[in-house]
Amino acid sequence: MTLSFDSRNAKFLLVLTALLWSSGGWLIKSVGVGPLMVAGLRSLVTGIVLVLAFRPGLAWRDRSLWWGAASYAATVISFVVATKWTSAANAILLQSTAPVYVALFGGFFLGERIRALDLATIGLVFVGMLFFFGDELSLEGFRGNVIGLASGFFFAWFILITRRFGQASPLGMIVVGNFLAAALALPFALGGPAPGPSDWLALLALGVFQLAIPYALYARAIPHVRAIDAVLIVLIEPILNPVWVFLFVGERPGFLALVGGGIVLGAVTARSIWLARTERSAATG
Repeated sequence: MTLSFDSRNAKFLLVLTALLWSSGGWLIKSVGVGPLMVAGLRSLVTGIVLVLAFRPGLAWRDRSLWWGAASYAATVISFVVATKWTSAANAILLQSTAPVYVALFGGFFLGERIRALDLATIGLVFVGMLFFFGDELSLEGFRGNVIGLASGFFFAWFILITRRFGQASPLGMIVVGNFLAAALALPFALGGPAPGPSDWLALLALGVFQLAIPYALYARAIPHVRAIDAVLIVLIEPILNPVWVFLFVGERPGFLALVGGGIVLGAVTARSIWLARTERSAATG
């Protein structure tokens, strides 16, 4: 028997996506070259893998393809820069401010109704993000936090664009976005140190397992869930990301970052429990 692909299947794929994405922090930290070199080569590997594996059809004249690709490219470049300039925990958790922007712009862009529970969760997520700036007092750390917030803004727009136009070719947006990111980042990385053998292993892992496979899963799932659900489910990633960084790199998140992360985790967990109970009551009542 063939199972139909519904929202439950899509949510499972998003959870798997988040698990693979969560390896990004420690892999990026382990590469001993500059952030633009990492961003460009990671995206180049990802684009090549996706083209060879899926051979996506691309509607080159479709403006939505280019808007989605641009928002994707901005997301992945800014995330790598933020991860290099501040702690991995700050970078990924600040990127998770995306639900705030989805809520702000999703109403007029998608026409989707945001529930009060969603708004409460987003509010707590935003409060949690405010704690991170207290841990980074250096100029580079502060800039990294700002870039992390920008990554959340770009990621939100990628969510919104793929949700609205993703039925056509969400994977196409990701493929073009990766090559666009490589084209934008690599020219500015010229003249810097070249990756060594261990760097290339980490870059290949980043391109294949941390980007290509999870984004293929993401593109499959995103048209079948609400935009706000898509963002909130993948908040699993920022919880695990700093754990891997601590285990493999030894970077410890600051105290305030841990407080903020606890607020985020508590808000998302409480929302999930509440929705599960509500759906169960509706099914039995």
